[in-house]
Amino acid sequence: MDNKTFPIGLTVVAILMIIFGVAEIITGFNHHFFVVSTSATSLSTILGATIGAFYALGGCLVLTKRKWAATTAIVLLIIDIIGRITMVITGLYPVDSAKQTFAIIAGTLIAALFAFYIGMKRNAFK
Repeated sequence: MDNKTFPIGLTVVAILMIIFGVAEIITGFNHHFFVVSTSATSLSTILGATIGAFYALGGCLVLTKRKWAATTAIVLLIIDIIGRITMVITGLYPVDSAKQTFAIIAGTLIAALFAFYIGMKRNAFK
């Protein structure tokens, strides 16, 4: 598929993945970004930043327009989702307020929807 027929939706999703991934990296290091906060431990920093890096890397991979890259991006998003759930279960993402809980659920749902959308558009990749 040439560049003219690559769905704009995939480009938008890829850019959002990069932006959201960078936001997650910032949250990992600062332990607070908008309404989301993490515990201020080394483990939280490492996991949060890694999850964010996977998210951003997935977005970069989608922009390559390659099938293998799309598959890898989906795997990275799944790892992101599992990482978020693990951080909640272990208390590294505290769920002590409605805003925090909503942000975690919404962010995780967005990552899942991105993975689903990329999977549905797999035929657009070379």
